[in-house]
Amino acid sequence: MTTKLNPYINFNGNAKEAMEFYKEVFGGELTMSTFKEGAGSTDEVEMNQIMHAQLTAPNGMLLMASDTAKHFNYSPGTNISMSLSGEDEAELKGYWEKLSVLGKITQPLVAAPWGDLFGMLTDKFGIQWLVNITKAK
Repeated sequence: MTTKLNPYINFNGNAKEAMEFYKEVFGGELTMSTFKEGAGSTDEVEMNQIMHAQLTAPNGMLLMASDTAKHFNYSPGTNISMSLSGEDEAELKGYWEKLSVLGKITQPLVAAPWGDLFGMLTDKFGIQWLVNITKAK
């Protein structure tokens, strides 16, 4: 699996509705998991909200999204980040290290509840990045 770069949109409680709309627009396969399913929150309000959604369009376009957890700031207009994902741990850790220079790590690159390595940071230009290193199969 090669490294992929794609947009990641955060919503304020309506990610499921938005991603179903984008599926109608672009077609393809949509998968979604809730915070409860992903062990991402114990907050009753968040349990049924979307922790991660992924739409893979027939032409290969990839769009990811989630609802914004309470402990993060939701700010319309700045609710899009860039996501790097793949299996090449050395490559992705290299990107992580370079993007981290003079940036701010908001979630260290560590083992996530779904089994991958995952981290979040804001680079020195204010761009938010998500890095997910898929566990080799």
